This record gives sequence, structure tokens and C-alpha cells, in this order.
Amino acid sequence: MALAGGMFASGNTTPRLGIDLAGGTSITLKAKADQGSAINKANMDTAVDIMNRRVNGLGVSEAEVQTQGNDHIIVNIPKGTNSKEAQQQVGTTAKLYFRPVLTSEPSTGAKPSPSPSASTGGSASPSPSSSASAKQKASSPSSSSASPTASATSQGRAVTGALKADTTPSPSASAGASSSPSAKSSASPSASPSASSGANAEVAKLQAQYAALDCSKPAERAKAGSGAKPGDPIVACGENNKVWYKYLLGPAAVDGTEVKKAAAVFDTQGASGWQVQMNFTSSGAKKFADITGELAKKQSPQNEFGIVLDGQVVSSPFVQQAITGGQAEISGSFTQQEAQSLANMLSYGALPLSFKEETVTTVTAALGGEQLHAGLLAGAIGLALVVIYLVVYYRGLSVVAMASLLVSAVLTYVLMSLLGPAIGFALNLPAVCGAIVAIGITADSFIVYFERIRDEIREGRSLRPAVERAWPRARRTILVSDFVSFLAAAVLFIVTVGKVQGFAFTLGLTTVLDVVVVFLFTKPLMTLLARRRFFADGHKWSGLDPRSLGAKPPLRRTRRPAGPVAGPVDPKEA
Repeated sequence: MALAGGMFASGNTTPRLGIDLAGGTSITLKAKADQGSAINKANMDTAVDIMNRRVNGLGVSEAEVQTQGNDHIIVNIPKGTNSKEAQQQVGTTAKLYFRPVLTSEPSTGAKPSPSPSASTGGSASPSPSSSASAKQKASSPSSSSASPTASATSQGRAVTGALKADTTPSPSASAGASSSPSAKSSASPSASPSASSGANAEVAKLQAQYAALDCSKPAERAKAGSGAKPGDPIVACGENNKVWYKYLLGPAAVDGTEVKKAAAVFDTQGASGWQVQMNFTSSGAKKFADITGELAKKQSPQNEFGIVLDGQVVSSPFVQQAITGGQAEISGSFTQQEAQSLANMLSYGALPLSFKEETVTTVTAALGGEQLHAGLLAGAIGLALVVIYLVVYYRGLSVVAMASLLVSAVLTYVLMSLLGPAIGFALNLPAVCGAIVAIGITADSFIVYFERIRDEIREGRSLRPAVERAWPRARRTILVSDFVSFLAAAVLFIVTVGKVQGFAFTLGLTTVLDVVVVFLFTKPLMTLLARRRFFADGHKWSGLDPRSLGAKPPLRRTRRPAGPVAGPVDPKEA
């Protein structure tokens, strides 16, 4: 009742359906060799694994990622949970880089609005026209606590030992920096498109690109940063508070492959809210320490670095101090979804190959609907046969079995409805198959208990003690049987992907529910019914008639006569 109440209160009264039942989006990606990476089975399998984790990192969404031929990957995304976001993350297949920001400013037509500072341990209110200072506490796991003073006018989220974020850039600072895009990069001297570098033509071209770039136009955003090498400075676009900004970025300082792990966590100890924690590899930790040490000496916006994925800046946190130890936190005005999305990109952003999105098609649920209809019809026929068998063989006991099956079905439906928004579970055809198979598993548990009770009655016991004596023996058998089923489901869930996981998950869920129903419903119901005369007296339609079961008569002791009996004795009476 509590689960059902929660289902209606949340408004999620129907299970989410997978792509084969509800339709969805199918994306075809073609691999292309990039920077010496060959298109081979190993690289394709690695790309599939990264894409699968990236998409399903949003939840158990039943998305499918698989190769087709030698150089194609097919991604099927069910309609519903975060399908649009998943599609964006799959399409974002270029490599991930950390690049120092040389300058940035709102793009043409952008009108930034002020927003509260995200500083920790103090307050600051940067505005579009002025900068503000704030005390900000470093929280790097690898550094001691400190409170350096830093400018709070950065556009990106922020890095404190971490990264600390401010939600709105300072146009004044940006404009000042943009006037000299030849400023020295904080990564290395070569990061600056300086005229003294001997590449005047290239610097002039880059400056012209930056000046002409209008990130408010999708066509220009798509071209920005495309085809650039990691060692070259680039122009790129990024969105912040629904306003597009353009960046001039130095050469890549850290490769995305050197991020070992990233996770979105909620700061329960302070006021940072949602933040992203990063762990680097040993080589990445050294590079990250070097670049953050250089950036910490700069002024905004040159104390920022852009996290660039597919030529687009997904975040641009600023640095307060050198971050050593290979661990960092990006904090700021994150929502949970924003933090999880950024963590996903950091964890799964680097692919061994580049991919071109060839086709994006909408999948209809017509074929799946027909298969579902056929599957449900088969399930209904099977359930009807089980009910007929129970009625014929167990008679009155069949009421207990059918009531238990009904409770199990309701619990399964409610949990599937709640697990959709909770963990992204999507009901597909194999999952329906798993639920149908569970009917047999659940019915088998009832049969084990009923047969134990009938065995006790055959031994000459009345119903009430028979119910209690049969339970320990039946309980042990039921638990062993369900454990084997659950173990098989767990192994299948771990070693498979896609739709087969849906079957395994449903089978494991219904197996656990079988234990719950038998222990908390079937056994207590039998205890109550044993007090009813219809069952206790062994009515012929109860299914517990001692005579029809061939029960032994109860043992009784009789007294022998004290002396000899006079007269003839009838053999029958004797």
C-alpha cells in the first residue's frame, strides 16, 4: 500500500517503455581515422564501451550501442529519460582537452545578466560592469586548507584545489583581455599567438577568426575549433547561463584520456552544493599541476582553462592555486543534472576515433507493439493453464495461490513504475518475457509449501499444526530455489548488455518479490485460513481432505480387558 501510494503521489503510474515498445531514436555513426588512430576492432570496441557507459551513465535507460560492419556504430536511445541529452552526448564524439583561456567575451548580440557569486566561505556579487573580490577557500584533497584572495569575475565554474565557479563572466575583464589576443598563454610561451613567434600570418588569421566569430549562430559554432590539432591555439564557443561566449584558447595542456575518473557529488559539509570531483592519472596529475600553477598567477580570464569537447567549451573554471596530488573539484552553481552531465563528459569524453553522424532516425513502436501483444497473449494463456491446474489439483488452496500471484503482479507493476524515474529502468520485450517466466517461479514456491502441508496431513496431523510444521521445511526449499534463480539473473545482468540486461533485471526483481510474497503474504494467509472450518475440517473442496490424501488414522491407545472374556468371541469384534 505504501509503494502504491508513492506511485500515485509521484504521478508515475505507468512503467517506462524501451525503444522496441515506445519507439525512440536510432543514430548511425561512421568512424574515421584521426591523428594516427586506426579503424580496427580494438578501437571500435573501445568506442562502443565508452559510448555505452556515456549513454547509460544517465541511468539504466536500456540504450543499445553496437557495431555494424567494420566502421559503423548504431546507437538506439529509447524515448523518455534524457533521450535528448543522451543523443547529444553520443554525437559529441571528439576528444576531450583542457586548454588555457587567452581571452573570452560574450558573442555578438549576447546580453549577459548578473548572477550571484558561487564563492565558498565568503560572498561576492560580480556584475557585468565590474569585478569583485572574495575570500575563497581551497578544498583540494591534496592540499592544506587556505584562503587566498582571487578575482571572482571568471566566466566558468571554479577550481579550488579544486576549482571554484562563478556563473557569470565579467564583460569588462573579458573585453580588456580581448583587446590583446596575443597575450601570453598560461600553459607555455608557445600558447600565445604573439607576433614575435614568427607566425605573423597565422596569428593574424586567428585574430580575424576570433573577431568575426558569432557564437549565437549554430553554423558558426559548428565550424569553430574543428580540425585543429591539440598543439595549436583555437577559437571556440561555449554557453553559460543561456548566453553564448567566444573563446581564444591556447594549446591543449591536458588530454581527456588522463582523467581517470569523474563523479558528481553533493557537498554535505559546506555550501558548495553539487560539484564534480576529478581524479587524474599519474602523468595527467603532473600536467594538471603544472598548468594550474601557471594559471593561478594570471588575472581573469587568463586564470581559466577551457574544458573543450568536440570543439565546444563545456566549462571554463578558474584556478586559485596550483593543484597537486591528482585530485580536484569543480564547484559552483551546478544543478544535479549539470554536474552529472559534466562528470559524464569528463569520464567518457575521450574516444580513440572520431565519428561522423550519418543518420538520425525515429523508431516507431509498431513492430514492438505487435510482439508485445503476442507475448502478452502467450503469457495470458500460460497463466490460465496454471490457474486451471491449481483449481483442479488444489481446489480451495488455489484461492491462496491466485491471491499471492495477484499481490506479486501488483508489486511488480508498482516497482517497475517507480524504478523508471528512479534509475531509468525501461520495460522492453525481454523484460516482459522475464516477468512471464516469473509466473512459473512464483507458482512453484506455492506448490512446494502446499505439498509440505499435505504431507503433514498424510501423517495424520490436523491442519493447524500441519501448517506450522510444514513451513520450516518449505521455507528452506523455497529460499534455495529462489537463490539459484537470482544468482543466474545477477550473472546474466553483469555479463550482458542492452535488452538481455532488461530480461535479467526483471527476472531478478520478480525472484526477490517471490520471497517477499511467500514470507509476508502466503504464509500468514495460510495461518489465518487454517482456523476456518472449511479448511480445518478438511472439506472435500478444500484441497486438504485427509481421506482423499490417504491420511493415516490418528494413533489411539485402547485398554485391554482385566480378565478373560467369558463366552465366544466374535473375530470381528476382537
